[in-house]
Amino acid sequence: MTAVQTDSDSDTSESTDVSSTDVSSTDAADPDAAKRARLKALAEQAGRDLEDASALEILQWAVDTFGKRFCVTSSMEDAVVAHLASRARPGVDVVFLDTGYHFPETIGTRDAVEAVMDVNVITITPRQTVAEQDAEYGPKLHDRDPDLCCFLRKVKPLEEGLTRFDAWATGLRRDESPTRANTPVVGWDDKRGKVKISPIARWTQDDVDAYVAEHGVLTNPLLMDGYASVGCAPCTRRVAPGEDARAGRWAGNTKTECGLHL
Repeated sequence: MTAVQTDSDSDTSESTDVSSTDVSSTDAADPDAAKRARLKALAEQAGRDLEDASALEILQWAVDTFGKRFCVTSSMEDAVVAHLASRARPGVDVVFLDTGYHFPETIGTRDAVEAVMDVNVITITPRQTVAEQDAEYGPKLHDRDPDLCCFLRKVKPLEEGLTRFDAWATGLRRDESPTRANTPVVGWDDKRGKVKISPIARWTQDDVDAYVAEHGVLTNPLLMDGYASVGCAPCTRRVAPGEDARAGRWAGNTKTECGLHL
C-alpha cells in the first residue's frame, strides 16, 4: 500500500494522449487552460458515446485513454468498481481517503482489498490529524460545522491527492439519491479540472448485489449490520427498514453530500 500525505504529491509520469496533441499559439500561451479544454471536450463526447456501454467497457476506455494517469477512488463501502477496473487494468491505482474518522471495518476492508485484489491501494490523509484539527477548530467539528469538517478531511485532501491523475472513477449511481440522478457515465469535474468516470451510474442496488455475488467481491461488513451507506463513524448511523439508503448519513442535518461530488 502506498501512503500519501496530500501536501507532497508531485508525480508527473505518463500524461494523457489528449495533452500531447499539436499545440496552437493559444495553447502555448496558456497550456493548462488548453489541456483543460481538451479534456473537457473529450469527457463530454465520451459521456455521449459511452452512455449505453457496459461498466467494463467504460473502464477499458478510461485505462486505454489515460494510462497511469487514471485512478479509481473508493470509500471501501465495497470494492465493486475497483474489481471492475482491475479487470481492465491489473494493478490499477485505487485511492482511499483516510479521514481519521473511519469505522475499523472500513479500514479492514481497505486492508483486505489490498491483500487479495490486483490493485495498488494509495491511502491519502488530510494535512492535519484529528487531534491537530481539534486543537485549531475545537473538538467535534463534524457536529458543529459538518461542511467545514468534510472540506478539511475529504474535499481538500482528495483534490490534492488527485493531482497526478487526469481522470478518476467513482462508484456513484443514479438510483442512490436525487442529487445523483443525472450522473453521467463520463463527465467533466470542473472543480478539479479532471475527467470523472462513473462506470456503474446506470446500475441499481440489485446489479451491485449480483456482481458481488458472481465475483465474490469484498464488501464492508457494516453493510450486513444495518448500514446502507458507510461514511465517517461520527456522521453515519444504521437505517430503518424502508428508509432511503443515504438516510443514515448526517442524520438530523440537511446535509446530504460530503462535497466530493458537488
